[in-house]
Amino acid sequence: MKRFSYLVAGLALAAGLVLPAAAQVRSGQRIAVEATNQFHAEAGDVQLWSDTNYDALILAINNLSRHGLNPAHYHLEQLTSLRENEAARERIATSAFFMAATHLAYGKLDPVSVEPDWTVINHPHNPGPVLRYALAQETIGSTLEQFAPIQPGYHTLLDELARLRAQTSGTRTMVSAGATLREGNTGDRVSALQTRLKELGFLTEDFDVSGNFDADTRLAVETFQESEDLTADGLVGAASLAALNRGNEERIRQIMINLERWRWLPADLGRRHLRANIAGFDVTAYENGQPVRTHLTIVGRNYRRTPVFSDEIEYIVFNPWWETPPSLARADKLPAFQRDPATVQRLGFQVLDRQGAVVDPAGINWNDYSSSNFPFRLRQAPGPENALGQVKIMFPNVHNVYLHDTPTRGLFSQRQRAFSSGCLRTQNPIDLSRWLLEETPEWTSERVDAAVASGRETRATLSARVPVHILYFTAVSDGEGGVRYLDDIYNRDDRVFDGLMVVPPRS
Repeated sequence: MKRFSYLVAGLALAAGLVLPAAAQVRSGQRIAVEATNQFHAEAGDVQLWSDTNYDALILAINNLSRHGLNPAHYHLEQLTSLRENEAARERIATSAFFMAATHLAYGKLDPVSVEPDWTVINHPHNPGPVLRYALAQETIGSTLEQFAPIQPGYHTLLDELARLRAQTSGTRTMVSAGATLREGNTGDRVSALQTRLKELGFLTEDFDVSGNFDADTRLAVETFQESEDLTADGLVGAASLAALNRGNEERIRQIMINLERWRWLPADLGRRHLRANIAGFDVTAYENGQPVRTHLTIVGRNYRRTPVFSDEIEYIVFNPWWETPPSLARADKLPAFQRDPATVQRLGFQVLDRQGAVVDPAGINWNDYSSSNFPFRLRQAPGPENALGQVKIMFPNVHNVYLHDTPTRGLFSQRQRAFSSGCLRTQNPIDLSRWLLEETPEWTSERVDAAVASGRETRATLSARVPVHILYFTAVSDGEGGVRYLDDIYNRDDRVFDGLMVVPPRS
């Protein structure tokens, strides 16, 4: 199923509006202003909005709250007050429709204003012909709704937002502070825990609140902990208690933020593609819209953050040499060599001068240099200590970011994995490489094994490039109809939420 915007794009080519090709990523607001101006320039003084369509628009604008958008930001008060003024209501109705349509299609915010490295292309289209058709067919409500993303992840968040809002109007049982609760405990605190788990939907409505921390309660606690990205140990300690007692307002806010992030994405992310979620510490391979494999990842430290952008995987290198970035050579390796010069050879580094000639490290006094006058280039040979491990998956980009193996595989056992210098260290990357090469016939699984076993640097070029999207979502589908809430490790959520609260200028 294709997103409705593809139909819109086709209509635009046939009918209309010429949008600047240079603007690959544009805010919906700019498109709405241009569309409104052109729509009324072409329509002249003809009255287009019948009472039926106008009332349907007001209802559709009210329904924008379902998408985490504020209906008041789409001229709702003016629409209501101008209901009986047929002449004055024309332009305001058109403006409201286009603002809502473009914000659903592209997001309310320009993603570049929040993520400066953003390069995901969401092609602009002209909603004018679609509005004309909807007015003629009296399908304003359903037409507007079809501008929203069709991705299953988006609709999972819509369902979660509705569920949270329904719960917000209900009661919230607080579990009092105290010793860690565990299976076998009894008492009033266990009763409160069971009641709270029922309120949150982790115990069924017919569950008997007994005050006995039984196996069913432990399983419910573990499921809750998993949804909160906590250690799923069935023990209700301080972190789990805080999460249980948290109101829904924070979660509603988190869902609204991530619905907006979905709207920044195009409908077609690629028939075969990778999505790396920085906040989720994972990368998932998708084929024909379905996830087929997920790999844990290690992302950039807070001061070396992994950027958000899209590109295409072009080739894979087995047993790669590591061309140490100059910044890391100066900031990380030079101090290590100064502390212990034997580190150079022990870790397999090759030192080159500015002309590219190999220099014997035994003749270098590392203390003669600092980060400001470091004249060498460093390369690390393939081997067990190589920073890239046995494979790197390349999509050349200005950030010098890619997916690769790591010799420190024990770090994958940790839940919070922000340890890298910006690249995505990936668990079991050879298996991921096999998947990427499935449509490159000459690179069979056996040939991959042979290339790895050779110990020599070997390049495998994909017969067709595979899109890779490095994203930042803090609320994601758990794969079973629910939602996992993730830590905002780079503190990026606030800026998105603040932008959603701003009333857009009138078009």
